[in-house]
Amino acid sequence: MEKIRMTTPLVEMDGDEMTRILWKMIKDELILPFVELNTEYYDLGLPHRDETGDQVTMDAALANKKYGVAVKCATITPNAQRVEEYKLHEMWKSPNGTIRAVLDGTVFRAPIMIDSIKPAVRSWKKPITIARHAYGDVYKCSEIRVPGAGTAELRFTDAAGNTTTRKIFEFTDCGGILQGQYNKDDSIANFARSCFNYALDAKQDLWFGAKDTISKQYDHTFKDIFQEIYDAEYKAKFEAAGISYFYSLIDDIVARVIRSEGGFIWACKNYDGDVMSDMVSTAFGSLAMMTSVLVSPDGKYEYEAAHGTVTRHYYRWLKGEATSTNPVATIFAWSGALRKRGELDGLAALAAFGDKLEAATLQTLNDGIMTKDLCGLAEGITPTAVDSEGFIKAIRARLEQLLAA
Repeated sequence: MEKIRMTTPLVEMDGDEMTRILWKMIKDELILPFVELNTEYYDLGLPHRDETGDQVTMDAALANKKYGVAVKCATITPNAQRVEEYKLHEMWKSPNGTIRAVLDGTVFRAPIMIDSIKPAVRSWKKPITIARHAYGDVYKCSEIRVPGAGTAELRFTDAAGNTTTRKIFEFTDCGGILQGQYNKDDSIANFARSCFNYALDAKQDLWFGAKDTISKQYDHTFKDIFQEIYDAEYKAKFEAAGISYFYSLIDDIVARVIRSEGGFIWACKNYDGDVMSDMVSTAFGSLAMMTSVLVSPDGKYEYEAAHGTVTRHYYRWLKGEATSTNPVATIFAWSGALRKRGELDGLAALAAFGDKLEAATLQTLNDGIMTKDLCGLAEGITPTAVDSEGFIKAIRARLEQLLAA
C-alpha cells in the first residue's frame, strides 16, 4: 500500500512518562506504516525542558504558530516532588500554559462515545464540547493573607497617573484573605471568536454562561463582548448554518445542560471550564476518552489528550510489567491533527486517514476489545481486557481493513 504523503510539516511535541511510551507505539503501529510522516519534532519531555531552560517549549509554541497544526503528548508540570525526582534546575511552568499564551487559544474538550458505555446523565445522547477560556481569572490572580484589622482597597492607576479606587472590605476584629483577578478585552474577544468559529465548523449550537447579575463589571464584560461580536460578525452566519448562540446565567446553563441531550458547545470562563470539563468527562465515562484541541482566533490548532502522563503505569512499565493504559485520547489527538493538516493543505487522503484511524479505534472498542479502565464501565457486553500494545495492534488490524476497502 502506497503511503499517504504530506506537504506542510505537522508540529510534533513529545512528552513524558507512560504517554511518551504510548506515543511511540501509536506512531510505529498506526501512523508510520501508512503515512509518510512529515513533522517538525520538539521534545517537551521534562529532562529536555530542563536542559534547554524551557526554551524548547517556547520554540514548539512558535512553530505551532508558524505551521498552524500541532499534536502534543501529555507533559509533566513539575511540583516540588518532581523537582527533586528529576533534579530540575527550577520548577518549570506548565507547557500547556506557555502554548496557550503564545496562541491566545481556547481549549475545546469533547468526550469520545462508544456503544457500551452510557453517560451517567440519562438524558445525554450526544457529546458535549467544553470550550474553556484558558486565560486570566483565578489562575493569574494576586492574593494576600490579611493578618488582622485594616482596610482592603482595589486601585487602578492609568498611564497618566490618575487613580480609581474601590473599597473592598474593612477588616476590624479578625484577619482574612484577599484575591485580585484580571482579564483583558482582547483576550475575551479572541475567546468569543474562537468559540463562534468552532461552532460554525462543527455546525453545533453555542451556549455561554456567566454570573453577570452578581459580577456587574467582570462577568458582565464577558457577556457584552460575546454579544457585540455575535451581532456584528456571526449572527447572519449562524442563521445561515441553522445554529444558534444562547447566553444565560451560569446556574441556569448548568441546569439546562443536565436536562439536555447534548450535541452542543458550552463556552466557559477559565475556572468554570476547568471544573466542568472534568465533570463532563467523568459523566460520559473517562478522562482517558476525552479529546482536547487548542484553537487560536486566527485558526491555529494544537491537538492533545485531555489527561496527564499516567505516572502510576509508567513506574510499573519501568519494572517490566505489562500495563493496560488507555491510548484512545492520544490516538484521537493524532487523528485530529492529521485530519486538520489534510484539510488545510487540500490533502483529501490525509484527512480521510484521520477519519479511518478514529473509525478503527471505535470499532475495536465496540467489538469489546478495550483496556482495563473501560472494562468496568462497559454495559451489555462481556469485554476482552488487553494491554496497551495488544489494544493498539487490534486497532491496526481494523485500520488495515478500512484502508484496503
